[in-house]
Amino acid sequence: MSTPANQTTPANHGHAAPAQEQDAVESIAFAAPLILPLVGGVLMFLLAFIAVFMA
Repeated sequence: MSTPANQTTPANHGHAAPAQEQDAVESIAFAAPLILPLVGGVLMFLLAFIAVFMA
């Protein structure tokens, strides 16, 4: 069986391989050790402020 001439096949014709897409999680994961404690501190401060204000 021969393949038709108009059939498209994924062939590499000297072009560079497409770059892998960077995952959104991987792009911000390096900042997690800094951001999470800061956000936690802000959240604790806000909750304590609300608790004192409501008392």
